[in-house]
Amino acid sequence: MPDTPNPERLKELEARINAAKGEEEKTKTGDEAYNQASFAWQMVIELTVGLVIGFGIGYGLDSLFGTKPIFMVLFIMLGFAAGMKVMLGTAAQMQKKAEDAQDAQASDKEEG
Repeated sequence: MPDTPNPERLKELEARINAAKGEEEKTKTGDEAYNQASFAWQMVIELTVGLVIGFGIGYGLDSLFGTKPIFMVLFIMLGFAAGMKVMLGTAAQMQKKAEDAQDAQASDKEEG
């Protein structure tokens, strides 16, 4: 008999014990909710930063050239567009991460 336990057999044993107790696999609802809230705040901040930077550049150019609303409006729109682009990239990243997690769970269930 070997001194070290077989990790594969231990996982099988744990799965059988949980099945006998009527428990499903542990869900990380708290962690998932935290990650979703974190991504949501990240997306809000990305959009806000785009708007603020656009406002700053536009206001600075308007002050420099003496044309108050023109550059400010233009760069606010550009900042909004840039913020939306970055925000959509973050959303795509979050979607990919969720799909990868689902694929990993599906492959784990197929093996077990």
